[in-house]
Amino acid sequence: MFNAVRTIEAPASLAAKQRYDGDDVYIELCKIFFDKCYICETKEPHDINVEHFHPHKGDVHKKFDWGNLYLACSRCNNIKLAEFDDILDCCDTEVNVFRAIRHVPPITPYAKTAQLLSMSADPKVELSRQLLDRVYNSDHSVNKRVSGAFLRRKVFYQYNLLLDQINSYYNPVSTNSERETSLERMQKLIHRSAPYSAFIRWCILDDAELSDLLVGFMD
Repeated sequence: MFNAVRTIEAPASLAAKQRYDGDDVYIELCKIFFDKCYICETKEPHDINVEHFHPHKGDVHKKFDWGNLYLACSRCNNIKLAEFDDILDCCDTEVNVFRAIRHVPPITPYAKTAQLLSMSADPKVELSRQLLDRVYNSDHSVNKRVSGAFLRRKVFYQYNLLLDQINSYYNPVSTNSERETSLERMQKLIHRSAPYSAFIRWCILDDAELSDLLVGFMD
């Protein structure tokens, strides 16, 4: 998961309570969440939903509450439903959501699982971890098993991009300029706008040298 900053003003169609998923709402949410699903971090997913963070269940205030609307892919929206109603809020400025759950990327494109580890005993952290575990590793149906394997491959490919830059940075024949370029590329990979940034950030935090150089770019 990644932190996002919500714009202050509600889009016009939402303020007028015309609809909660109008074009202006969708456009603003895409800006806020960097065109990513706020749960799985897939960039520009094929099927996107304007999701109610807390199910409105007919409550008009919750239905049109700007602070209750998030951008989620249909798969994550379907998995979350009402069962995970009290997870970490990535728009909460008081919570560093990526630090709350350690994301361990799959080490091969066909790895059976991606690891998610709670970093505290906070019930919200654990519930969020359970949601992410189900998103990345669910195999209770053929559809979820196939789509989960596809998602893990996408995470692995992003992780592989990072490994390319790490190899370049530590290559004994790399020039200073090449090392600087590798660091700049790693900055892009750990930026919250990048797909699967939480996985990539935890890889960097595990490196004694790179963590010192790049932790300041993990906004």
